[in-house]
Amino acid sequence: MKPLLHRGAGKAAFKAKRVGLIVLGTLMLVLDNAGAFLPVMPTTIFLILAAWCFGRSSPRIEAWMLNHASFGPTLRAWRQYGAVPRKAKILACLGMASGYGLFFVGAKPEPSLAVVVAAFVAVAAIYVTTRPERNDAAGDAEAPDEARPTARQNEDV
Repeated sequence: MKPLLHRGAGKAAFKAKRVGLIVLGTLMLVLDNAGAFLPVMPTTIFLILAAWCFGRSSPRIEAWMLNHASFGPTLRAWRQYGAVPRKAKILACLGMASGYGLFFVGAKPEPSLAVVVAAFVAVAAIYVTTRPERNDAAGDAEAPDEARPTARQNEDV
C-alpha cells in the first residue's frame, strides 16, 4: 500500500517546476540578448524557448513577450504557422556557416568529425530554410495567392 502524500507536496512540486521554468526562460532571454551582439550565436531559437518556458510558468510574462513590439510578431508567427522570417533564415544560415568555419579552423578536427558536424549543421540549415516565411509588413504568415484577399474583397469588409 502506497503512503498518502501530504496535500502540500503537490503544490510545492508545482511551485518548484514553475520557478525552474521561469529561471530557464530568463536564461533563454539572456542568451537571446547575447546572440544579438555575438555574430555566430543564434537568437530566434532562444526567444522561442523562452516563450515556451514562460507559457508553462508565467502567463503574464508570456503575454508580454507575445505583445512585444520587436519580437512579438516573430513569436506569434512561429506559434501560429511555424513560420520563420526570411531575414532570420539568412542570419541563421550565416551564423551556422560562420560557426562551422570557426570550428573547422580553430579545432582542426579529424576529417570524420568534420563531416559529422557538417552533416548536423546541414540538417539544421535545411530545417530552418524549409519553414514557411512570414510577411514582415503584415505580421502574418505568407498565404498562397488564392488565400489572400483581393482589393475587391477588402472593400467589402
